[in-house]
Amino acid sequence: MLKPKVPTMPQPTGRITPPTVAEPTAMVQHTPQSPVALPAPTAAARPTVQLTPGVVIALVGGGAAVVLVVGAVLVSMLLAVAITGASVAICALVIRSLIASEGQHR
Repeated sequence: MLKPKVPTMPQPTGRITPPTVAEPTAMVQHTPQSPVALPAPTAAARPTVQLTPGVVIALVGGGAAVVLVVGAVLVSMLLAVAITGASVAICALVIRSLIASEGQHR
């Protein structure tokens, strides 16, 4: 009842390519030569970063600009949420006042 059924594929689907036949190649022996001394590998030349006073001032100025922009965006989003919350609260008070006054006039 709970035995899994493994699907069987009687014939392969798609293109069938014939097997390739590998032909033997001729073996050629070379005479050994005297070992050649290889030069020692040198370290890859990496560009060095030099922090000059101008670069440091530019980095600090760029970082300060990023902080100011991100701060301004976050403050504006917080202000938008606060204004929306205040306007919803005022609307709720006005609607409550209208419902209460309508009940008193009847």
